[in-house]
Amino acid sequence: MLAGALGMCVAPLVVFIGGIVGTQLAPVPSLATLPVAALVIGTAMAVVPAARAMQAFGRKKVFLCNSVFGAAGALACGAAISIGSFWFFCLGVVCLGASLAVIQQFRFAAMESVDPEHAATAASKVLLGGLIAAFLGPELAHFGKDLLTAEFAGSFVWLSLSSLAGGLVLLFYRPVIAVSESGQSDGGRRLSLIMKQPVLWVAVMSAGVGYAVMSYIMTATPVSMHHMDGHSLADTKWVIQSHIFAMFLPSFFSGRLIERFGAPRIMLAGLVVYLACGMIALSGKDLMHYWLGLVLLGIGWNFLFVAGTALLPTCYRAEERFKVQGLNDFVVFGFQAIASLSSGVVIFYFGWDNLVWLALPMLLLHLVILANWQRSARKG
Repeated sequence: MLAGALGMCVAPLVVFIGGIVGTQLAPVPSLATLPVAALVIGTAMAVVPAARAMQAFGRKKVFLCNSVFGAAGALACGAAISIGSFWFFCLGVVCLGASLAVIQQFRFAAMESVDPEHAATAASKVLLGGLIAAFLGPELAHFGKDLLTAEFAGSFVWLSLSSLAGGLVLLFYRPVIAVSESGQSDGGRRLSLIMKQPVLWVAVMSAGVGYAVMSYIMTATPVSMHHMDGHSLADTKWVIQSHIFAMFLPSFFSGRLIERFGAPRIMLAGLVVYLACGMIALSGKDLMHYWLGLVLLGIGWNFLFVAGTALLPTCYRAEERFKVQGLNDFVVFGFQAIASLSSGVVIFYFGWDNLVWLALPMLLLHLVILANWQRSARKG
C-alpha cells in the first residue's frame, strides 16, 4: 500500500498538469490532452511485457527495477519541458505509463498473499495507497511548478524522488504464494480456452468500462475547467484531488461490500453512480457541478474496478495467473487509452455536454454483459 502510494503519484500529477503543459507545448490545441492519453497508452503497451517479466524473474525484481525506470521517465519529462519539446514530453509520459503497468500488479501480489475469500479486501487495501497519491501527486506538481526556470519541469524532479522512495519501501516486500514465481510459461489451460468463460469477460469489462469512462471524463476536466470555463488552477487542483480521493476512499469498505453482497451487485451500484455523475455533469459548469460530478466518478470507478479485480481470480488457476492478469490489464488499459485519446478531440470539437453524453454507450455495454451473465448463471 505504501509503495503503491508513492508510485501512483504519477497518475494524479500527470492528470493535473499534463493537459496544462500540453496546451503550452502542443503544436495544435486538439493535442493538448495527448500527454494524459500517453500515460494510459504507455500502461496499455507495457501490461503484457510486465506480466511476462514477473513470470520470468519474479515480482520483487521487476518491482525494484521499475522504481528506477519510473524515476528516469520522470526526469525525461522534466527535461522535455525545459527544452520545450512536446513530443519528447509525450515520450517521457509513455515511460511513466509503463511504470504504472508494473504498479498495477501490486493488487495481484496482495491478493495472492491471502486466502481467496479475502482477495477483494486485500486488493481494496492496496488501493488505499491511492489516497496518499491523490494528495501527494498534485502537491508535488504545485510545489515544483516554479522550482526550475521552465514551469512545471521541477514537478517531475519531485516525482522521480517519489518513485525512488517507493523502491526503498519495496525492499521489504516478500512474495507469499504457493506456486513458484517462475517456470510457469506453459502451465495451465490455453488462453483461448480460458477466454470462453463468460465470467472472465464480466470481470474484464467491469474494470475496463470503469477505467474507460473515468479516464474519458477526468482527462477532459482540467482543460474544460481551467482553459474553457475560466476556473482557477487552485480550484482545478481541488477538483482533481477530490476525484482521486473519491476513487480510493471507498476501498475502506468496498472489499467487504463485495464479500457480503457479491461482485455483480457492486458492479451494478457502480453503474448507477456513474449515471448520477453524468446527470450532475450535464446540469451545469459551476465549481460544485465539476466537484460533485468528479467525486461520483471516482466512487463509481472504485466499485467497478475492485469488483472486477475480485472476480478475476475465479477465472484462472494459480499457474495461469500471469497470462490472465496480463490479458485483463491489456484490455482494461487499452480501453482507457482509447478513451483518453478520444477525450481531447471530443472536448475541443464538441464540448463538455456532448463528451458526457458519449460516455453512455460504454455504461450500457457493461450492463448488457452483466445482465447476460446473470441470466445464464440462473439458467445453469
